[in-house]
Amino acid sequence: MHEIVKDYYGKQLQTSDDLKTSACCDASQVPSWLKPLLARIHPEVMSRYYGCGLVCPLLLEGCRILDLGSGSGRDVYALAQLVGARGQVVGVDMTEEQLSVAENYRAYHAEIFGFDNVTFKQGYIEKLGELGLESGSFDVIVSNCVINLSPDKDAVLREVHRLLKPGGEFYFSDVYADRRVSAEVRNDPVLYGECLGGALYWNDFINLARRHGFADPRLVTDRPLDITDAKLAKRTGNICFFSATYRLFKLNGLEPACEDFGQAVVYRGTIPDHPYRFVLDKHHDMETGRVFPVCGNTWHMLHDSRFHEHFDFIGDFSRHYGIFAGCGSNLPFGQDESAAASGCC
Repeated sequence: MHEIVKDYYGKQLQTSDDLKTSACCDASQVPSWLKPLLARIHPEVMSRYYGCGLVCPLLLEGCRILDLGSGSGRDVYALAQLVGARGQVVGVDMTEEQLSVAENYRAYHAEIFGFDNVTFKQGYIEKLGELGLESGSFDVIVSNCVINLSPDKDAVLREVHRLLKPGGEFYFSDVYADRRVSAEVRNDPVLYGECLGGALYWNDFINLARRHGFADPRLVTDRPLDITDAKLAKRTGNICFFSATYRLFKLNGLEPACEDFGQAVVYRGTIPDHPYRFVLDKHHDMETGRVFPVCGNTWHMLHDSRFHEHFDFIGDFSRHYGIFAGCGSNLPFGQDESAAASGCC
């Protein structure tokens, strides 16, 4: 599978226009604060972008970030601007052609940004230890439509957990399926290269994440994918695919469900460019100054991470009130978001 992916992304695809699904993000979906950063990235780097989401979480100034499957470097160069001169971004990719593009424009971006804070390494995301990356050395790890391409997703999640600092997070976009894909789909080289053959059934992903220490995966955004090539669409049958962004926090003490301890948080409105609200995930949209009830896990994600100083915290863990209503295990994609501001899911 590694060789199939190398060939597909190194030789067969020349620009994002060659993709056969709607995986690549529409420019209209890019938030206003990110557009000026993308405008400073070289056009050739931008043209070879094959991601399916946005992997730029908030509050990255001074952070050390690892990008798994960094490709031609679009996300690396966007993140480099967000972490600033005090931060660092390391990109890892196995495809020589993609890394060549990223390296060719390193000096170009350093001149524009006024600093050079990026490093690219060639290697496999399942074997990050071979690249000299030390345990607990990254604040944030990102990935954009790459984990599905890995033949050993267990190894990837295990390495991610090892490399994150306590309180760090894995913030990544990928492709998921509403059921387990058949062997025919999984072994089709084109479907695999298009991020469909290797897509995980969403509930298998949740269990995989928990197995490697991420007890409460949080869905941030999702959208259905259209397979724009009729022949490929026929091969996938009734499987529905989604592009989704998750965030996984490396925190001790998280529980597998949303347990209610009577806690709440208040967002102070102090994160740059976000004075009015903070969105943790699909079910936690917090308006500045408003008391927002949260479960114990959400309390930890905000209290024991880089977001701590931007919130006031109410309550402790001295009394348990059971589980938050509606915290079930149904398919998470495409649900009504009308209750997003009412507290925990």
